[in-house]
Amino acid sequence: MQIVSCVDYADMSRKAARIIAAQVQLKPQCVLGLATGSTPVGTYKELIRFHRNEELDFSNVTTVNLDEYYGLGPEHEQSYRYFMQHNLFNYVNIPPENTHVPDGLTRDVARTCAEYDNLVASLGGTDIQLVGIGDNGHIAFNEPSAVFVADTHLVDFFASEADVPRQAITMGMRSIFSAKLILLLASGPNKASAIAGMLKGPIDPQLPASILHLHPNVMVIAVKEALALV
Repeated sequence: MQIVSCVDYADMSRKAARIIAAQVQLKPQCVLGLATGSTPVGTYKELIRFHRNEELDFSNVTTVNLDEYYGLGPEHEQSYRYFMQHNLFNYVNIPPENTHVPDGLTRDVARTCAEYDNLVASLGGTDIQLVGIGDNGHIAFNEPSAVFVADTHLVDFFASEADVPRQAITMGMRSIFSAKLILLLASGPNKASAIAGMLKGPIDPQLPASILHLHPNVMVIAVKEALALV
């Protein structure tokens, strides 16, 4: 596992974007596994800049996203499809049919999950899988639990009736581990405990990121505050 310390969020975003851009240049038909949330936004902005200023070409790239809120359609502002459109896809020349996000409106969750795993497998896995890490060590919506879940699945994550949505479809560890490179980004002192547990502790489903020790090619790109306990 390689660890790259960054001086700030902008530095982390630049370093991650350069790695992804290099993959796109070296293999124009690459498969990128993408993540949502605040952590990768800066990386996506850098990729957009590379596309506009340095002609980085996404026309043959395929993407698969880690997860989607269940019950939300692609036009909903809280959906991850909407997030990806407005933070990356709308600003680069990637064909819409090459972008894949789990169907949050599916009526057959089991079938949709199985088809998503089959899609990733049919692509030969991802060349790079971008992930963040939660304060509790979660990866995508793989939250602390008694076991690691291999396949794409539906998860419950909010207890309150006031919290909407309360479920999500998330990629399991098998598809995440199909990546040739897992690129984990972390920013902020609130991630320090999870990063330390991932790097120092035993492999434990109560800290899902700890399973990354079993992957042969993981790069952690983190702001120095997130590495404070390492």
